[in-house]
This record gives sequence, C-alpha cells and structure tokens, in this order.
Amino acid sequence: MPIHNWSRAEVGLFHHFHQSWTVLLAEGLNSGVLPKGYFALVEPNSGVEVATTLPIARHFNQVTEATSYAAKANRVGVRNTLGKLVAVIEIVSPGNKDREHSIRAFVAKTLDFLSRGIHVLVIDLFPPSPCDPNGIHRVIWDEVRDNDYTQPADKPLTLLSYVVEPSYTAYLDPAAVGDLLLAMPIFLDQHTYVQAPLEETYMRTWEKCPKEMKEVVENPPGA
Repeated sequence: MPIHNWSRAEVGLFHHFHQSWTVLLAEGLNSGVLPKGYFALVEPNSGVEVATTLPIARHFNQVTEATSYAAKANRVGVRNTLGKLVAVIEIVSPGNKDREHSIRAFVAKTLDFLSRGIHVLVIDLFPPSPCDPNGIHRVIWDEVRDNDYTQPADKPLTLLSYVVEPSYTAYLDPAAVGDLLLAMPIFLDQHTYVQAPLEETYMRTWEKCPKEMKEVVENPPGA
C-alpha cells in the first residue's frame, strides 16, 4: 500500500494511526519474524507527570497539541529473554519536530538509546520541517560525526536503521508519498537483523481506520 500524505491530517488522527500501528508492528514481529529468544512489546514513552493547573509565573511556554501527542506516543521495543532492551522502533510524530526543543529532545532520546547499545529504527512519514531542513537523519547524525547529508527533494520522507556496534552505522531509505514501505532492518546485534514488517502492518492499520479519517488523508483540503 502506498504511503499516505499524513501532512493533511490533524495531529490527533495521526496519533491514532501511530498508536494502532505500534501494536500491529509488535504483533508482526512476534509472529515468526523475530528469532527464538527475542520478543517485541509496545512500550509507552517514558515521561514526567506534569501538573494540570497553570503555575503562577511571570513567563511560561505553552506546550503545543502536537508536542503533547508526541509525548504520549508509544514505541516498539525488542527484548531478549533476559528482558534486556536490544532495539526500538520509533515512529516520528509531528510534535517531535515542530519546535527546536522538540527536535533536540528526539535527537537526545535517540542518542541515549545508541549510547546504551540499543539499535534504533526510525520511521518518519513527514517531510523536513524548519527544525530538520535536511531531514531527521541529518540532525541525528550531526551529533555522531561530521556529515553533509541532504534529504532528496523528491524523497522527503525517511526510513532509517542505526546499528551501534562496533561503530555507528546508518542504513537509510528516503521515500515519498505514494511509495511502498520497504522492509527495513532492525538489528538484534551487530551481525543479526530481521526485516521489520512495515508494509504489511501499515496496510492492516490503514484497513482498520475509520472511513472519515481515510477521507481526510486521501483528499486534499477543500476537495
């Protein structure tokens, strides 16, 4: 199934798709994709609880709706039988890159996983924003090593897999609306990987979406 234009959808609609997709991705990995000794779980984004009332302060920064949804977004974690987290699948939300502090937080989270020896698969179905003008990979990779990567204009979406040992390696597949989602490797160690069932699980998630939601994503505004 071709990748849809999620830039047309309100952030709450993509959040619904995001959360549903993580469940089917975990189920897909557990249905014969992962070898014996590994399993996938849907894991909530760890965060700090915040007060629901506004504090008395001279200045404050209001959290956007997109950022709020991004903070609630789940990820898929792959663990071994000892319970150790070995890999994660992160689906980028609009709120991960709508502001400078949002993109910095996403980059820091990704680098934290890598620094702990956890491989990362990133799925970004949104075009570059002012906060990542050369794509999500560039802002992450700039913190790892000098690079001059520029997102292709005709392929503004990003699928990328990071391997951490013995040195960081990135497997990158730029994509565009209308492309099929290629299977991407998710590494279990530096020599072993499985192909994440992106296309199959994306299609199954889309089939479960309400008709009204599909119409918003498929049709341009005002159509």
